[in-house]
Amino acid sequence: MNIHIFDSQEKLNEAGARIIIGTVQMKQRAVLGLATGSTPTGIYEEIVREYNRGLVSFSKTTTFNLDEYVGLPIGHPESYRVYMQQHLFNFIDLPPDQIHIPNGSLEDTSVECKRYDERLAESGQIDLQLLGIGHNGHIGFNEPNHALLRETHTVTLREETRQANARYFKSMDDVPTQAITMGMGAIMKAKTIMLVVRGADKAEIVHKALTGLITTEIPASLLQTHPSLVVLMDAEAGRLFQS
Repeated sequence: MNIHIFDSQEKLNEAGARIIIGTVQMKQRAVLGLATGSTPTGIYEEIVREYNRGLVSFSKTTTFNLDEYVGLPIGHPESYRVYMQQHLFNFIDLPPDQIHIPNGSLEDTSVECKRYDERLAESGQIDLQLLGIGHNGHIGFNEPNHALLRETHTVTLREETRQANARYFKSMDDVPTQAITMGMGAIMKAKTIMLVVRGADKAEIVHKALTGLITTEIPASLLQTHPSLVVLMDAEAGRLFQS
């Protein structure tokens, strides 16, 4: 486990972008696992800047997103598909047929989960998986539980997770109650995992996840067992690692 704590968001974003770009430059047909939410936004912005400088091409890259809400139509402004378009995909040369995001608009999500795992298997091992961490220790939408599934699956979101995401919707009633998430199997199989954590409100959970008991009640704690884990934190999130 390599932990890096940064004194500015700019430095964190640059480091995260450098790792992603380096992965693509090193392997022509790299497979990236991508995340959404507020955590990776600055990193994506930095990637776009570097792309515009001609430093990287994504023309042969394949991407898989961690998750998507169930019940939102494709094109919904709060869907993760639209998020990725607005923050990254619309600004780089990544071919649409090499982009994979779960389709949560289908009536039978079990079929979509199976299809997603098949596409993951066809693409082989993810070279770099980008992750954030939820306030309850979830990664992707793998929520705390007595057991965690290896496969892509549909999950009922905990109330605390819905409340954390309510800021993106008009009201709490509009926040989906379910999501499709990549399972722990594909996540942990990635060659390298990059966990990005920001803010004082994440300090306790990330410290507990990375230094405490490994338990499915804190899904992110399983990352302790990964052979190539890189953690990027701002000073607020990393304060307990500095004391």
